[in-house]
Amino acid sequence: MSAIPWQAKIVAKLLLSRLPIGHAAWRRVRIFVHGGMDDANYGESVFHRHFARSGLGGRQGFTCLELGPGDGLAGAILAKAWGAAGCWLVDTGDFASRDMAGYRDLARRLRGQGLAAPADDTLLSIDSLLTACGARYLTNGLDGLATVPAASVDFIWSQAVLEHVRRRDFDALLRETRRVLRSGGVASHRIDLRDHLGGALNNLRFSERLWESAFMAESGFYTNRLQASDIVERCRAAGFAVEIVASERWPSMPTPRRRLAAPFRDLPEETLLVSGFDLVLRPI
Repeated sequence: MSAIPWQAKIVAKLLLSRLPIGHAAWRRVRIFVHGGMDDANYGESVFHRHFARSGLGGRQGFTCLELGPGDGLAGAILAKAWGAAGCWLVDTGDFASRDMAGYRDLARRLRGQGLAAPADDTLLSIDSLLTACGARYLTNGLDGLATVPAASVDFIWSQAVLEHVRRRDFDALLRETRRVLRSGGVASHRIDLRDHLGGALNNLRFSERLWESAFMAESGFYTNRLQASDIVERCRAAGFAVEIVASERWPSMPTPRRRLAAPFRDLPEETLLVSGFDLVLRPI
């Protein structure tokens, strides 16, 4: 896929996304995948990285929330193993893999480390997995997040999710996460600012009117095109203290500035060169 021009990827996804094929079938051929959380090893490394920032290590009975678990619910098993009493998994659709063998393998590995992962006989279906982990899987986006009780969550995390939230919904999502996070709680987010077409800035070539249209936004390659500085400002406006704990940059512009649409064309190079970063948020 990396050798396919970004223009061809857009055309292909515009066409393929209109076919009457379910997500499970696309996942089998690795098209329209939602992250890599159906890979237990990847899911474990992601959880550990975010959890290490929470300050909850060694504590029992906390509550957590994963935004955008995508193709796997490994986060619920990992949270349970590390002491969570409850876990919310919030996404915009039901994308999770039903291959229970992978979940059981993860639980066995965690039990081998002396952690309290669910037993195999409680991981026979997604419903039994959720019950065993004290988890709820909400698949209606912001509407689902709005049902989580206020000040009920100690730890929130997401991995390359916030850049996919529709621009029109971004501030509302931040306000909801601030609402559900307890005083003293922590949110950890990894944000990927690359274009998800070829790892450059080709998403900035399009006008806002075209890019934000349903035609483009519902075709499997949408990012909200918010820059790091925009996201930091919006997090602060939502009531968070913000810490950037990691940041990556391109050594030079990956897409010619002259090819970018207004207003991106006029942004400082310092802004455009940020390709990804990690945020830790704490309620003020």
